[in-house]
Amino acid sequence: GYHADRWKKLLIPYSSPTKAYFDTSDQDPFCMYNYLLDITTWNKSIKRGFIKVKIIDDAGNTVESQMNSEASTFQQYKRVKILTGFHQDTEKIAKISLTFSTKTLIGPKTKLRILQMKLKSLNNPKR
Repeated sequence: GYHADRWKKLLIPYSSPTKAYFDTSDQDPFCMYNYLLDITTWNKSIKRGFIKVKIIDDAGNTVESQMNSEASTFQQYKRVKILTGFHQDTEKIAKISLTFSTKTLIGPKTKLRILQMKLKSLNNPKR
């Protein structure tokens, strides 16, 4: 790996374009593809929990995000932005699936009603 304060000095001398991933995964090839999930919820009561994102491409290939380590708070008509990462890049997304979890075993199951959502690739912002 490279120390963050010295990455330019180490990577710029290469003649071909170099991609550096500073958010890595635990699976080979270790790069993470980051997306920003922008959600507006419709629930009347405040909900706290975690969102896992699953994206499916045109060929039916599926990739799931890692569970965010910090719970988000969802309020009616309030936008929430969540940074989510995937082990592989999906160029043409055909379907998006969200799973909401409170990570509690006690109490009733909670649903999160989504009014609007947008998933934006941070690695390829033109998509």
